[in-house]
Amino acid sequence: MIADDHPLLRSGIAAVLAADTGFSVVAEASDGEDAIEQYRRFRPDVTLMDLQMPGLNGIDATAAIRCLNPQARIIILTTFDGDVQVVRGLKAGASGYLLKNLARTELRDYIVSVHAGQRPLPSQVACNLANNFQSDTLSKREIEVLRCVAEGNSNQRVGQRLGLSEDTIKAHMKTILQKLDARDRTHAVMIAMRRGYWEN
Repeated sequence: MIADDHPLLRSGIAAVLAADTGFSVVAEASDGEDAIEQYRRFRPDVTLMDLQMPGLNGIDATAAIRCLNPQARIIILTTFDGDVQVVRGLKAGASGYLLKNLARTELRDYIVSVHAGQRPLPSQVACNLANNFQSDTLSKREIEVLRCVAEGNSNQRVGQRLGLSEDTIKAHMKTILQKLDARDRTHAVMIAMRRGYWEN
């Protein structure tokens, strides 16, 4: 099954797979909810799941499908290689994580290896994961603070928006800078976006 909100991408992947007698596309889905419903109906051997879709995202849809069938093999297929998103996908139960810029032969080989029960990660994704493995992760509140900062708000404005004192925001920012090993606020925002704490 192919779950992606871009019809052109879905049809492109389907065409690549249809050219190989070893594959059959049994279902397509345009969002997370649709992916769950299509999985329930067709029980595909392997699902290619886009990360960012309208409504229910790919990570939540993956978790829901794995609740239906703990043996479901799901490959997250995305343009985004930030380590935070990779970890979220794998924690949700994904068997693998592929970037959309891969070659046709890589897609085929990757699907075959996942179907065989392996959990491979492309070198670029594995490298990002390894480079940040020791990094402390930001808390939900710290992400909220940093997102407000990314929008150009001062500590005072961030505090007003989140119902916190300016001193509390300063303390959060100090922790954020330490956790991300960032030089300043702008550098912290850049690191957080690159690592996938939220979409660019």
